[in-house]
Amino acid sequence: MQVRQSMHSDYFKQLDTQQIRDEFLVQPVFQKNDITLTYSQIDRIIVGGIHPVDKAVELTADLGESLGVSYFLERRELGAINIGGAGVVEVDGETFEVGSEEAIYIGKESAKIQFRSADPKNPAKFYYNCAPAHVRHDTRKVTLEEASPTTLGEAKSSNRRTIYKYLVPDVLPTCQLLMGMTKLEDGSLWNTMPCHTHQRRMEVYFYFNMADDAAVFHFMGQPQETRHIAVHNEQAVISPSWSIHSGVGTQSYTFIWGMVGENQVFTDMDHIAVPDIR
Repeated sequence: MQVRQSMHSDYFKQLDTQQIRDEFLVQPVFQKNDITLTYSQIDRIIVGGIHPVDKAVELTADLGESLGVSYFLERRELGAINIGGAGVVEVDGETFEVGSEEAIYIGKESAKIQFRSADPKNPAKFYYNCAPAHVRHDTRKVTLEEASPTTLGEAKSSNRRTIYKYLVPDVLPTCQLLMGMTKLEDGSLWNTMPCHTHQRRMEVYFYFNMADDAAVFHFMGQPQETRHIAVHNEQAVISPSWSIHSGVGTQSYTFIWGMVGENQVFTDMDHIAVPDIR
């Protein structure tokens, strides 16, 4: 498990390109027949990938030991979105078939968890976020059709996109975790602009569906003191609550967002006017 410490916004201004990447870029997200874990001390979120190919990947007891508990989700909840082939998730003896672009929410106190691929030739790829939880909610699968879609933006501003909200209060209850997926239309390159912060929540972006020669320039930092990270396919970026999180790609792409923090109000954002960005 990689551990990333939280950082003051004043210190962030002093970092060079490699230091910013070391602190906030998450890579690799997927490793064959394994789970990757990056633990951020910002709201104690854990992000990573679960990639069962020709054998199952189980959340074993030693993952709990690294958190000082008996098992991984003893005091946590987990959300995962499958960006690969059809997968199967077993949670305490109950089986869920989770297809491409479908999600699963796994509630607190779920002890025996296993991920498999339905076809090793087209393996599943579960990108997940995991957050501290105080109440147990039922484990549930969420399909793309159930994911409360909202289409925003315009072609003339290159940000026409559809936001699929999988883990939000309108769809199912969670303790604090919010997750969704945003798809950009062909010809649109900005994931959000004008940009925003939300002082009450941190966020992680995971970029995928990108060609090998494509990149997203992910802007972060305080609105008047911005920096960028060049992000490539299947990489994630941790965004503190004081930071903007806006990106523009060399080609269209898709990204998964996950948030944890004080509230679950999706529209609770502090918008930044474009002329005020520096």
